[in-house]
Amino acid sequence: MLRQYELVERVLAYDPDADEAMLNRAYVYTVQKHGSQKRASGDPYFSHPVEVAGLMTELKLDQETIITALLHDTVEDTLATVDEVERLFGPEVARLVDGVTKLSKIETMSDKERAAENLRKFLLAMSEDLRVLLVKLADRLHNMRTLHYIKSEEKRRRIARETMDIYAPLAERVGMYEYMREMQLLAFEQLEPEAFATITGRLASIKSEEGGQVGSIALSIKQALAEAGLKVEVSGREKHPFSIWRKMAERHVSFEQITDIMAFRVLTESVEDCYTALGVLHRTWQMIPGRFKDYVSTPKMNGYRSLHTSLIYNNAMRVEVQIKTHEMHRINEFGLAAHWAYKQGELPDGQVGWVRDLVEILEASHDPDELLENTKMAIYQDRIFAFTPKGALYQLPKGATPIDFAFAVHTNLGAQAVGAKINGRHVPLRTPLGNGDVVEIIKSRSSEPQLSWLAFVVTGKARAAIRRAVRQKERAEIAEIGRKLYEEIADRLPSKIGKKALADAIKRLKYANEEELMVAIGSAKIDDRQVMEALVPGSAKNLPASENWPSQQRAIAVRGLTPGMAFKLADCCHPVPGDRIVGLRRVGQGVTVHAIDCLSLASGIDADWIDLSWDARTDGAVGRIRAELYNRPGTLAEMAGVFAKNHANVVNLEMTQRENPFHTYEVDLEVRDLAHLTRIVSALRASDAVAQADRI
Repeated sequence: MLRQYELVERVLAYDPDADEAMLNRAYVYTVQKHGSQKRASGDPYFSHPVEVAGLMTELKLDQETIITALLHDTVEDTLATVDEVERLFGPEVARLVDGVTKLSKIETMSDKERAAENLRKFLLAMSEDLRVLLVKLADRLHNMRTLHYIKSEEKRRRIARETMDIYAPLAERVGMYEYMREMQLLAFEQLEPEAFATITGRLASIKSEEGGQVGSIALSIKQALAEAGLKVEVSGREKHPFSIWRKMAERHVSFEQITDIMAFRVLTESVEDCYTALGVLHRTWQMIPGRFKDYVSTPKMNGYRSLHTSLIYNNAMRVEVQIKTHEMHRINEFGLAAHWAYKQGELPDGQVGWVRDLVEILEASHDPDELLENTKMAIYQDRIFAFTPKGALYQLPKGATPIDFAFAVHTNLGAQAVGAKINGRHVPLRTPLGNGDVVEIIKSRSSEPQLSWLAFVVTGKARAAIRRAVRQKERAEIAEIGRKLYEEIADRLPSKIGKKALADAIKRLKYANEEELMVAIGSAKIDDRQVMEALVPGSAKNLPASENWPSQQRAIAVRGLTPGMAFKLADCCHPVPGDRIVGLRRVGQGVTVHAIDCLSLASGIDADWIDLSWDARTDGAVGRIRAELYNRPGTLAEMAGVFAKNHANVVNLEMTQRENPFHTYEVDLEVRDLAHLTRIVSALRASDAVAQADRI
């Protein structure tokens, strides 16, 4: 562990103007606050924040970041408060500490909910100041270095999986490849211990058998370049164990079939020397077609720049070579952190644009699964490059489509897309883009995102935006149904009601506003009696039976069964009074009631069949219909009007397909009997808003 004077000397070595007294005060503060707390390794707990601060000094970050690293656990794990930190170390440090503070575990949440909530708050803090991300990555790296001290295998694997899925990709996205590689290696050891042991053992064996082969190849490369008059540094290594394992999994090959296990780095004095060196290597050794990548002229989104090529050395061995300048190498290894340190926090827009995309995804996602899925899409995919007609460059995941491209340019462009041209040729919106494609988006202001797009988009930003737009439209449509039903309910009241009565009803029912109430009515979260009572207290008490919605209580007389035998109405056919019905009884189960013409009866060969009939007291059941509506304003409200006019209560409404010019809905309705349901279907078919209606 770094001693106090060692940490301060490290900071002063690259920042002589740093506040030495504040650095000392922060060190003492974290030691005092963590006191006698211990880590799983048995070390004092304060050794962790001190080591994280040491990692920050290696990146030569400003004193506020170093102090934040020292204090990052004090607010959660000790009696320290953000206000106290602000009073002692200033508002900037307090804001950063608050952003990095680990969240308290919420035991009532599922793992996904907890992970999503941690990620949500982390992304918001990161979007305000990227130094939060740098400290968090260093915090996670040090925790991974000591992960083996945790006794619970389940906990070790959970932390390793989170590191592999979230933190390693984030490190890659900001160009911190050293952090990424070490995180992946440590996580790989926990998640795939047998594969880790096998691959590291094979690599060690190759290294001992071949002796200095890596060194001799590096020397050959350096000599070839020196003869061309180039001053370079050349180094070589075996590839990362996790990288080898991933390649084996992707290609479905064994370790012996992986031929390019060795990788070499050539560092030059200038960009011109990079291209000169590339030419020399390609003339000296045969290059492997399709393996050359120019990230110098077209950098990765995280700022990574280098020339990549693969060569066949001595007619047998494949080796990978990366060619870059010394400056590129420094930026490549520590990415955003290196740029921050050397440019006083001024970051290229391209390096932080993806953070804005993550915040957009955060705002659009409404459940844990969706947030985690879309975020992983945004941070962990191979990239391609595509251009607008004016030459603006956008990086996208492999497999991206014109819709993904449109949302990458601007959310509004994606929402209004109706067509696309790739390299001047009209193509379907689901067409995958290739490297270097020029993409032109054809838009219409009257257009809107389509649910069917989710079948082919691959970016988290596009998926989140489409889902949000579809949810908003469906909410508006449900509210429209609710308003129609509300008007029908209001007509049944003994007197006309005004805005005050509606406002009072909203308060009594505890909804935020009128729209929330209409959505609740349209989605059948509340029934007509509740609405009537809220509007005019006492108005629903003496309603005649004909004015009430059908009861959910059903009585069925079953011949040959013991009274009280459990039963349920089948979800596949939704039988209603008036249907001929039959019961299926299986050992250990109750009776399932089907309509006599239900197709699912074919699977009942292992069940006892029982003749059933409806009891005369049965006063309602739930029937299901499918309706195809024309996609134009007012059609959903017209369907709702048909339901209201026929006194049918909507139990559930779901849009199952959205393909212009039709929208298809499945609706569960409380009806009195088969005749009632048949009249509703007939009324729908007679409506100009409905293209087709059938009972399911």
